[in-house]
Amino acid sequence: MIRKILVANRGEIAVRIIRSCRESGIKSVAIYSQPDRTSMHVRYADEAWPVGPGPSGQSYLNIEKILETARKSGADAIHPGYGFLSENAEFARQVREAGLIFIGPDAEAINAMGDKMKARELMIKAGVPVVPGSGRLTDDESQNLKIATDIGFPVMIKASAGGGGKGMRLVEKPEELNSSIRRAKSEALNAFGDDSVYMEKYLKSPHHIEVQILGDTHGNIVHLFERECSVQRRHQKIVEETPSPFIPEKIRKKMTDRAVAAAASVNYTGAGTVEFLVDADMNFYFLEMNTRLQVEHPITERTTGIDLVKAQIKIANGEPLPWKQKEIGKSGHAIECRIYAEDPERNFMPGAGTVLHITEPLGLGVRTDGYIYEGYEITVHYDPLISKLIVWAQSREEAVQRMKRALYEYKITGVKTNIQFLERIMNTPDFVEGKYDTHFIANNEEFLMKGENCNQSCEDLAMIMAFVEHQSHVDKRLRFNNGQSGKSNWKEYGRLHRFNPF
Repeated sequence: MIRKILVANRGEIAVRIIRSCRESGIKSVAIYSQPDRTSMHVRYADEAWPVGPGPSGQSYLNIEKILETARKSGADAIHPGYGFLSENAEFARQVREAGLIFIGPDAEAINAMGDKMKARELMIKAGVPVVPGSGRLTDDESQNLKIATDIGFPVMIKASAGGGGKGMRLVEKPEELNSSIRRAKSEALNAFGDDSVYMEKYLKSPHHIEVQILGDTHGNIVHLFERECSVQRRHQKIVEETPSPFIPEKIRKKMTDRAVAAAASVNYTGAGTVEFLVDADMNFYFLEMNTRLQVEHPITERTTGIDLVKAQIKIANGEPLPWKQKEIGKSGHAIECRIYAEDPERNFMPGAGTVLHITEPLGLGVRTDGYIYEGYEITVHYDPLISKLIVWAQSREEAVQRMKRALYEYKITGVKTNIQFLERIMNTPDFVEGKYDTHFIANNEEFLMKGENCNQSCEDLAMIMAFVEHQSHVDKRLRFNNGQSGKSNWKEYGRLHRFNPF
């Protein structure tokens, strides 16, 4: 039985995993880089160990150091979270060779689904529809042009080992093809150490739909329905919701059945996500499978009532799934917004700085998964995602209204965030009506970038005035206490401003 888990990650996902560990009576071990020594996951875990300096290659991606820390701390399992080493087959293999439990699929499944071209071949054999495309592209320019012509322009060049929009190029004209392939190969090599690329037919107005699956070590696989992930910027998701407002029940059934078949084709164990593209005619095509926990997993948890991290741990313990497919239901509607430390007015440039004030939204149906606190310094070393705001309601209409209210209440100063940009998304007619696809942001760019919400300077001014008002009350108390009781101003100021991030 798993008694102590090392969380090989940082930020909000590390905090989220540790919460489920604590509820399960399992000890948690945090690891941290030097810039993260005061991070929330370090403070929240039962124990914490340093693993290196700021660059992730020397800390959160340092397999040898992480395994050494697991041995020293007495951990018997490792949870990789998402990102970093979560889809690294070599890491999964080394964890198991070290006599530890890897909370995720085996290395063979990660390898099979990590190579996008291999995954396409597997899906074809499993009867899962795929987007028309090619195998691995060579340097033969005339052959590449013939392949693209046969598929039909526009086409998308994709990195075989890719993800997160890296190594991707949209090619609309024949004369742009070979230069785009060269750029995609170069970017793929820099990002993944592998310059293999392939070609797919570009679907002009698709929806990005993913299906959450769980598989145990006893051969049982179930799905937890779908998530709509079409609100994207630079191929990165920003807003997700479930159920999809686009997918009818008949297509949902077909798609979820094919997702289970995709997972079964690699004897999948643990939590995973099968991603599809769906065109305007409701034809759906396999895109890829993420062999890990997804960023947007909380909305599935909220509508199904299933804690996915606890499910991962139980599966890793060798326990069978406690439900049959027909016993898994969904209730209501959930939406997630990703809160980033970035400046929409400067082309969404990631920002760094110290958080001066934070007010998180509360109330019925509101959940915040984050890791920052007042006084916390956000560095430039890692992804700018600082929290996820999740709401649930009985209907989609009510969920949208609840998200608007929650975003209005969410206040962070000291660093730029995309909160107001998200507010504008919630107020965009296409989103409110549920009539959007992956081109949503491009189609509504003018409204999103020139919305009528109060700009950041208005919010900053409001926060400054609130602080001035607060400070005037503090000064009055200091003067009173100094005159009446002889207390030190410094002591009284410290008492009034005692720092406690929790």
